[in-house]
Amino acid sequence: MTPLISRGRGARRRALIPLICGALAAGGLTAAGVATLQPGAAFASSHREAPLISGTPQYDNTDLYAFVSPDKPDTTTIVADWIPFEEPAGGPNFFTFADDAQYDIHIDNNGDSQGELLFRYTFKTRTRNGGTFLYNTGPVTGLDDPDLNVTQTYDIDLIRLRNQHVLSRTKLADDVPVAPSNVGKASMPDYGRLRAQAVHRTAGGTTTFAGQADDPFFLDLRVFDLLYGGNLTEVGRDTLKGYNVNTIALQVPNDLIRESAGQPVVGVWSTTQRRTAQGSYTQVSRLGNPLVNEVVNPQKDKDRFNASSPWYDGQFLKNVTNPELPRLIEGIYKIKAPAEPRDDLVDVFLKGVKGLNQPPGVKPAEELRLNTSIRPSAHPKRLGVLDGDNAGFPNGRRLTDDVVDEALQVVEGELVGAKNDLGDAVDANDKAFGKSFPYVAEPTSGSRGPLAKGTTSGTDVRSQLGDAIRPAGSSSGGLGDTTLIAASAASGAAGILLIGTALAWWRRRMRRPY
Repeated sequence: MTPLISRGRGARRRALIPLICGALAAGGLTAAGVATLQPGAAFASSHREAPLISGTPQYDNTDLYAFVSPDKPDTTTIVADWIPFEEPAGGPNFFTFADDAQYDIHIDNNGDSQGELLFRYTFKTRTRNGGTFLYNTGPVTGLDDPDLNVTQTYDIDLIRLRNQHVLSRTKLADDVPVAPSNVGKASMPDYGRLRAQAVHRTAGGTTTFAGQADDPFFLDLRVFDLLYGGNLTEVGRDTLKGYNVNTIALQVPNDLIRESAGQPVVGVWSTTQRRTAQGSYTQVSRLGNPLVNEVVNPQKDKDRFNASSPWYDGQFLKNVTNPELPRLIEGIYKIKAPAEPRDDLVDVFLKGVKGLNQPPGVKPAEELRLNTSIRPSAHPKRLGVLDGDNAGFPNGRRLTDDVVDEALQVVEGELVGAKNDLGDAVDANDKAFGKSFPYVAEPTSGSRGPLAKGTTSGTDVRSQLGDAIRPAGSSSGGLGDTTLIAASAASGAAGILLIGTALAWWRRRMRRPY
């Protein structure tokens, strides 16, 4: 694929810098669907995409995937992620689902823009020992290990609806354990075992998982660093590499979610509802297709979109038919924008592709539409439908689908005769996905990265401490090491004594308890 910015060269690239600065100042969006570049403020598929949700990451739904399960084609797998940019070593309060939220997965199985099925996840957090700051008090070998100090469990309710009225409610799962954050190799020596224990099969034929995972979305977010470093040296790096998310994965029989074998297309979206002070719930996040609230909706509509429902999406139609993104690309990269109104985008993102994943009598709505009768590809292509692979995006979304490149090419008119080869030069995730449920890669460990200078692998903590404080060039073992360690300990004790003496003097002077 050609990098998006490959057309810029020489004087043209220098001339684009004021345009980019202007776009930044106006809150503009790049062709890759991103904004600022710092990890704490960057944007991805739906990471921190709206003003209100950016301040409450526990409720921020970052990505949604739906695909026919490659190893079980009579089932569909739905993966929804929350909490963007989880730093693996971000303790002592590691990453948990919110106890005061309803994490919902909606299924529209007749194309009327309303959900007929709702899978609701609710979580409960427990702390075994409130007298320690630790997330775990020793090596954790199982989800029931008493050394895992902070634990979560969840329930799943299946709610059947008609015209938004509840017909029935069924408890699918109760008190299922969540896979914890991957604190590090000392705390969780066999994280794969913990992951396996968190996969739960229900009596109703569904399989579920909740816990931390590697962020499966891949793209380069650094386009605003003066066009990838000002000389294209920074292009093509997965900016989300090393970050984790909290994942809910659900595998369900196709016959459970589709209207019938004759009408196999389902629309999927996910939402988060947060409990208010009055005890009711209000919707604060919503996600169907990737990048919609990122690059389609302007700032004035973002929070409203997160609080809205698909059956009211007519209010956002102009954002699709007259999109800002192609005009920005034309201004910055001199690539002519396709003519408006963009009915091709309405078909792809609001109705589904006719003959592929468009249900009969469809009402336009922002949903991720999947034809459950199309079998998985033996050799998936990252550009999905654009490359002749009808099992991929925009027919649902697989973990391996390169939705940034696909969306760029469609937005720039690939379906209306404007052939292009745009992309961000990031074509795959940094970690391989699994071949069985829950498919997402294991989270990056909090003990990632190189050892401290002077330490050696394969030794315990005390030995590594001795290695680390050994002067450069000294031999291992011997009196010199012992003397150094003893001197360090003596210095530490003296420091503590000095601090204690000073505190005692201060307390006497102030004549009050410390």
